[in-house]
Amino acid sequence: MADTKREIERKYESDDSGLPDLTGVAGVAAVLDKGVAHLDATYYDTADLRLAAASITLRRRTGGSDAGWHLKFPVAPGVRDEIQAPLADTVPPALASLVRSRVRDTELLPVVRLRSERDVRDLVDADGRLLAEAGVDAVRADRLLGGDASAQWTEIEVELADGGDPAFLDTVEKRLRRAGVRPSKATSKLARALAETAPRDKGGKAGKTGKAGKAAKGAKGGPAGPPRSGRGNPPGAPVTAGDHVLAYVTAQRDALVALDPAVRQDAPDSVHRMRVATRRLRSALRSYGRILDRTVTDPIGEELKWLAGELGVDRDREVLTEHLTAALDGLPRTLLSGPVRTRLRTWARARRGGSRRRLVGVLDSKRYLALLDTLDALVAAPPLRKAAAAEPGPTLAKAVRKDFGRVGALVEAALGLAPGQDRDLALHEARKKAKRTRYAAETAVPALGDPASVLVKSMKTLQTGLGDHQDSVMARLTLRELSAVAHAAGESSFTYGVLYGREEQRAADVERELPQTWKEIKEGTAV
Repeated sequence: MADTKREIERKYESDDSGLPDLTGVAGVAAVLDKGVAHLDATYYDTADLRLAAASITLRRRTGGSDAGWHLKFPVAPGVRDEIQAPLADTVPPALASLVRSRVRDTELLPVVRLRSERDVRDLVDADGRLLAEAGVDAVRADRLLGGDASAQWTEIEVELADGGDPAFLDTVEKRLRRAGVRPSKATSKLARALAETAPRDKGGKAGKTGKAGKAAKGAKGGPAGPPRSGRGNPPGAPVTAGDHVLAYVTAQRDALVALDPAVRQDAPDSVHRMRVATRRLRSALRSYGRILDRTVTDPIGEELKWLAGELGVDRDREVLTEHLTAALDGLPRTLLSGPVRTRLRTWARARRGGSRRRLVGVLDSKRYLALLDTLDALVAAPPLRKAAAAEPGPTLAKAVRKDFGRVGALVEAALGLAPGQDRDLALHEARKKAKRTRYAAETAVPALGDPASVLVKSMKTLQTGLGDHQDSVMARLTLRELSAVAHAAGESSFTYGVLYGREEQRAADVERELPQTWKEIKEGTAV
């Protein structure tokens, strides 16, 4: 079983003079000498260093107090989530699965060996409580893949104690800076090792096979290069309409890949965020068909729809359960009749059995991994149409206006229908188109500025209102189901009827306010 902890640390350059005196740092009552630890770590990656390119490290380490396998994901500068597993000869399956979205079917190989002599000091307060661990590391790095170069250096590392206040590291850093110590330019030991042992050409520069140079700097990996820039634009800034769309598509592809480990670990809100990324990506492919050839992207869109559906199997029921539970909590006791909460919990859990295993199975499936490969290929060699080379403003605005027009037609058609199932279906379609228009406008914000930003907010407002309406529709269907089951069991169905009536009123309120909401949106749209 893998264990996870948040690692907050800072690294500094060292001139081999050792650790400056930290006894005067505010809050530090004593600096305890913990001796020298001998650490031996082998880092694993793909041959093209996909993990390093994403600032992810996977190592097998012996020595010290935490020997074993360590997988680290970047969270913020100096902050990483470390997932540990017991020492074994091969990569533990629990850790291998967490990097599958990046590794796919590629073999993980030893790439670098780091041996360190760590002179450790504990910084403790007046009660003897550990505040941070400071150490001076004498490091030797040996390249194991893509060359046989070696490098040596000394660095200072200060790691915050579990649950400590990150501000304490600021205090320590002030003292280190006054002593002439400066922050390390490398983001990690592995990054420095890859940079300093990268293959060199005859001129002494990193050779063509030295992807490690980019990886060592923490550059985002991926098969596609950055959008080209034009005169007066920062390097990598989108210039053409195609650049803008590809930047958005790439960002959503990256989000899918990055969220995969969080979904596997059942991190809060991770499934929802991954599902949103699939929807954003699919919407962009559909909205910008004049830029990316839809004969190529439509099949990808169908696979994204499949993935969103798989991600939503439990999510929709979870959201509906939360809503109905809150509705029950809001009822006076006099309106509660029968074991309604128990019946709701039973319904909510009906499909939960094995759901985590099912979802992980989806993420391990050949179909899902093939989809990720297809997205990589799309970004690397996009099927650009003629309009992709055009100026972004007019081209993107035209696509956004087209989507907006479709939303308007659906809203007005729905309002022309009598309340009932047909109107409910029409409003649901309008909601989906509002979401698509919102994502199309998001894509265009860098090119169109405020008008697109305003439209994003307007579509979010419309989407929220229509989402409430659809939630009411689904809640009423569920309440009917629960009521029928309760009645068959000889239980009172009174409370279900009360909730049903309130959901009807909720939908009626949305429908009553919709004409004015839509009028304000039309008047405020300038795209």
